[in-house]
Amino acid sequence: MTAGRILRGLTGVLAGGLVALLVALVVAWYVSGTPGPGTATLAWHALAAAVAVAAQVYADRHPGGRGAAAAVVVLATAVALLVFQWLE
Repeated sequence: MTAGRILRGLTGVLAGGLVALLVALVVAWYVSGTPGPGTATLAWHALAAAVAVAAQVYADRHPGGRGAAAAVVVLATAVALLVFQWLE
């Protein structure tokens, strides 16, 4: 297994995790009936999930250097969301 495949596998899990996190937050917000995380937080999570999924699709379809760069975008997006939304 090459390093590129491992990187794309890791970032694929991260992109899927961001989508699952967004769905969980929206469901929790809807079910709880309280203000919950707020519109801004949900918007940032939606933006991060969209960027990560788009970059991951690109990474999966372009296995060279550009694909690796797209995988790094997924990783950076997940880290940025964690730092700015969860570790405030």
